[in-house]
Amino acid sequence: MHPASSPSGDSGPSSCNSESAGSNAGGSRRSESAATRRRYLELTAGAGFFATVAGCASTTPDGSAAESQQSEPTDRTPDEPETTEDDMGADEDETETDEDDPDAMDDIPLFDAHTHVIPAEARGHDPLFADDLVDWMDTHGVDRAVVLAFDSPEGYPVQAPSWWVLDEVEAYPDRLVPFCSVDPRTLVYGEDTADELLERYIDRGARGFGELKVGMDIDDERLGTLYERCADHDLPILFHTDRQSLTDEVGLPRLESVLASYPEVDFVAHANGWWSHMAADVEPGDLGRIPEGAIESRGRVWELLAEYDNIYGDISTLGGWNALTRDESLGQEFLESHHDRLVFGTDYLFPGQDVPHFDLFARFELDLEAWANIRHRNIERLLR
Repeated sequence: MHPASSPSGDSGPSSCNSESAGSNAGGSRRSESAATRRRYLELTAGAGFFATVAGCASTTPDGSAAESQQSEPTDRTPDEPETTEDDMGADEDETETDEDDPDAMDDIPLFDAHTHVIPAEARGHDPLFADDLVDWMDTHGVDRAVVLAFDSPEGYPVQAPSWWVLDEVEAYPDRLVPFCSVDPRTLVYGEDTADELLERYIDRGARGFGELKVGMDIDDERLGTLYERCADHDLPILFHTDRQSLTDEVGLPRLESVLASYPEVDFVAHANGWWSHMAADVEPGDLGRIPEGAIESRGRVWELLAEYDNIYGDISTLGGWNALTRDESLGQEFLESHHDRLVFGTDYLFPGQDVPHFDLFARFELDLEAWANIRHRNIERLLR
């Protein structure tokens, strides 16, 4: 079992140390971009997640801000001669220029909504600990990441239970956002079990529920109990649907029933059972594989995103990548029409994993507001 390491000036990377971040990424440009992203969040996120690092204040191991790094006060008294309406307007214009500049897209914060930490070797791959995950994030310019749990045996060859995920990520409160999960079969011990577990995990910092990946129909009544508990605790649910987990039929009628039955729950859809429905011509076998070829007509993903305001798409894994790139003209239209309902994710599972998703930002052309939604705003809005 890998102990969670404490952040320090020598080991754990600091999200507010632009010089260190630039070194990890391999150049001053990444350092400047990271600093700009954090400044952008300070100006736009308000009291959101990144407010804790506004002004790039460094933190001590106990989580308190170092006095020498506190944010500058922004309020000025009326008699300060250097402050004029023109000056204030110039500051606002400068902020807006960052988004108007076509080269500024990389300066928008990047929040990966789907990563993992894995406690042991699995499928021939090394374990993945929080230290490794943060190093990878620094290399690829990822500012923050949701870290999902695997409490069900179907989740992965090696389970990553919620209690361990919470232990592992606690050294990086400014970088890693833990989710928790509960296997619905745990409810055999009583329906109060789910509440007790969720409350315990929430008290320890869990901000969402997932990865929900279990061998049941997506509308199984035992899952209904979990959906209700997540509604009670205001937890978004990130779920995995394919031919083995959270199963459904072609056309996703069971998922639609769940969306209609639990409108107060925000669901984030992931994997082939969802993304195969980018096209209308879906075969049963497509629910467990990655379809190829041009898309002749739009499928249920388009319709469900348009009809229900409690469903989002997680573009992680090769299934999400393929859904956007198999027919790039349709992928472009999809991003343009649904950028307010998509979250960037990678499903990073093991050291050295090849992740093509970072190329999406160069492959498709969206305005900066749309990219900001996909890169960080949508997931921030969903988090408890």
